[in-house]
Amino acid sequence: MEGFYKKILEVDLTRQRFTVSSVNEEILSRYLGGKGLASYLLWRLNPERIAPFDPENRLIFSTGPITGSGVWGSSRYGVFTKSPQTGFYSESYAGGKAPEAVDAAGFDAVVISGKSPEPAVLVISPKGAAFHPAKDIWGMDTFAAEDAVHQRFGHPLEKGEKAGAVVIGPAGERQVTFAVIENDYWRSAGRTGVGAVMGSKHLKAVLFRGKERRSLHDPEGISRFSRDLARTAKGHPVVKAFKSWGTANMVERTNHARAFPTRYWTLGVLKGWENISAQALHRECRVTPRACAKCFIGCGRMSEITAGRHAGLKLEGPEYETIFAFGGLCMIDDIKEIAFLNDICDRLGMDTISAGNLCALAIEASRRKRIPLSLHYGDVDGIAALLHQIAARQGIGNDLADGTQKAARKWGLEEIAVHGKGLELPGYHPRVLKGSALAFAVSDRGACHLRATFHNPELSGLLDPQEIEGKAAPLIEYEDRLTLMDCLILCRFFRTFYPWETMARLLGFACGIHTDQKGLRKRAGDIAALIRRFNLREGLNFADDTLSKGLFRKDLKEIPPLEESEITKMVQEYYRLRGWNPSGVPE
Repeated sequence: MEGFYKKILEVDLTRQRFTVSSVNEEILSRYLGGKGLASYLLWRLNPERIAPFDPENRLIFSTGPITGSGVWGSSRYGVFTKSPQTGFYSESYAGGKAPEAVDAAGFDAVVISGKSPEPAVLVISPKGAAFHPAKDIWGMDTFAAEDAVHQRFGHPLEKGEKAGAVVIGPAGERQVTFAVIENDYWRSAGRTGVGAVMGSKHLKAVLFRGKERRSLHDPEGISRFSRDLARTAKGHPVVKAFKSWGTANMVERTNHARAFPTRYWTLGVLKGWENISAQALHRECRVTPRACAKCFIGCGRMSEITAGRHAGLKLEGPEYETIFAFGGLCMIDDIKEIAFLNDICDRLGMDTISAGNLCALAIEASRRKRIPLSLHYGDVDGIAALLHQIAARQGIGNDLADGTQKAARKWGLEEIAVHGKGLELPGYHPRVLKGSALAFAVSDRGACHLRATFHNPELSGLLDPQEIEGKAAPLIEYEDRLTLMDCLILCRFFRTFYPWETMARLLGFACGIHTDQKGLRKRAGDIAALIRRFNLREGLNFADDTLSKGLFRKDLKEIPPLEESEITKMVQEYYRLRGWNPSGVPE
């Protein structure tokens, strides 16, 4: 069977040793690569109920059977571990150019355990792992660290060799539970705290280098497939929208749907949202589209602020989720100031969704006199200072560094706190989009819009957003298809162009696995059940498949209600259709 290296690199940071093991074709055929293989390894290798910051909690990097090929949307890698934010399954993905180097090192997955006795950089190549001290890099922000790692370990390169670094910032070093792993400066494996786990291992960076290539079953078939996709998709409205405006275009859509979370989840529309829209970004900044490798969409926005107090600031972004988190939840109505906060989070290595949620929670705590801090909505400089305090774990920032669930419990704000399984919600209000409420409730990594992207059919009118009947079946179909995309690993923004039959053809070209939608869905269901068993083993129960109390508030008059009974009804239907028992246990 082609499409795989059939090799796993296991790295022990404590003993500074590594081993290379083989993975058999039965496992690869059943779970494929990316999410499937990494989830299997996490289930098999992680000790039961291990603490997320225990050295034996595995940190797994993986690529898929089409990474490094000419397939559009394939320049992605995944990171998997046990989350310090939720205590459950953790997955996160990033694009850019570094994924091609991760893959060129020549392994289907790299499994890291242990804790280095001092700050370290790993260099992963086809030869295995090399361990290097990094005391002088420890403490650097993500941009400086990436530059230093490339300069020190990424040169010289042989002809055809690729190099790419993944790094953490000060937030990851101090184990802020929503710390990210970054590459290519602005690409982030951004949710569930993978950067914090990396920091707990004293691992500042991993540099991947090599020139290995996967053996594909039908290389010419892959080439034809990619040429045909480019020819048919480049003029598609989805491509044109992303290329023209990026993800910030969602600001207008969600505000029109009254689903733009505002003033810490108490409203669905931001007055003056036009000032933080995609059009505002292009008006206020010098913007050019930016793409990952193997991408013709170019959703990224390379933005330069040309006037005002942040003139000269350059960054990729801000993306929709960052705009919602700081613009909506914190009520900052200036796109340039949101870009400023985005840059702080990038350099410190923090997830902007969680950071914005937590700053808004702190504003509510300040208003209620629960914390000794004066902070108000729209206070850009106060929020900027708070972000630095979070990354440094200083003062109130230390409480926020452990996430919403713990901070709300300490401050007595559990009645208003918003999260799912301890993970802060993304920018789609589940009181308005009730299918998204179900998606957030059952997501195996905590409240997440990307496990199913189920906000799309509700925002487009394909599904009635306020209806709860019949939501579980289409959600499972969305989840299953995106699970397969995460096994391959494919970018979410190509989902329109990879329906079931297209992925089946692609799997045949890459691996020689000939199957159909039924066979693919069987694999996706097996992976969902495996991850569910992992979470159950780690302490999850059916009572966790819901949302926090802040989303069931009765005192919010300007936004539709959400009842716990509605979630329960949808979840039970979800369990039944998954083939799980009423307690959510796979049978």
